[in-house]
Amino acid sequence: MKKRSKTSLATNIRIWIFRLIFLAGFLVLVFPIVSQVTYYQASHANINAFKKAVTKIDQSEINRRLELAYAYNASIAGARKTGEHSVLKDPYSAEQKQAGVVEYARMLEVKEQIGHVIIPRINQDIPIYAGSAEENLQRGVGHLEGTSLPVGGESTHAVLTAHRGLPTAKLFTNLDKVTVGDRFYIEHIGGKIAYQVDQIKVISPDQLEDLYVIQGEDHITLLTCTPYMINSHRLLVRGKRIPYVKKAVQKEAETFRQKQYLIYAIWVIVGLILLLFLIWFKKTKQKKWRENEKAISQISHNNSK
Repeated sequence: MKKRSKTSLATNIRIWIFRLIFLAGFLVLVFPIVSQVTYYQASHANINAFKKAVTKIDQSEINRRLELAYAYNASIAGARKTGEHSVLKDPYSAEQKQAGVVEYARMLEVKEQIGHVIIPRINQDIPIYAGSAEENLQRGVGHLEGTSLPVGGESTHAVLTAHRGLPTAKLFTNLDKVTVGDRFYIEHIGGKIAYQVDQIKVISPDQLEDLYVIQGEDHITLLTCTPYMINSHRLLVRGKRIPYVKKAVQKEAETFRQKQYLIYAIWVIVGLILLLFLIWFKKTKQKKWRENEKAISQISHNNSK
């Protein structure tokens, strides 16, 4: 009787260990899916809140804010002429990541955002925040302080930066899939502007010349770390201003939505398949353990006679 009791206890312990392993494995598998869906919903809600709040701002106030932004950009362009570039710093340096909330872009901020960037090629629509502090990079795209504000205009070059490889959000994880000729869009308090990728480069963190203003031109550069998970260099995807064509944007937006739905449908299906497989595997294992327990009990019973 004691042998049978000990055998049952050992079997129960094995079953509970397997259950814990099963639960841990399932959570590891579904965490990226759940966290990314959660981030997408949260960022989408933030962007909608930004758009809604902008509609409530009087046009004269919007014009006033934009004039301040243009004046700021003019000062950046003026510094370029005199060769003053010391203000630019690698957004992933320890100093920049520890920086707090910055004040320079307050004129553009609505609901803490200065706009959002849409990158159809990689199915991303992400809020933009002022500064590249880690706090901002954990929740969206940061604007690199010392570069032009992302409102467009002659002699401007805004730099927008985001992480790759976060478990909770894609952000710029797939930025390396963007190619020359692709378009991306910025929406700020003054409306929407379009850019077409004209240059892609990989630089060292202290090689900042490619982020400077080019007189008479209008650029925005998307910046992230590379190679993936090594982060020793910086990937620069530069776009040049092009006319904003509403029909073309609507077509890309529809394709963007379809891709988003398809991606999440695939994730849900994969998650369900994994769940069903794990349930089947768990039941099969438990059945095998019960059969082994029964066989051991039978042997113990026969030996006791």
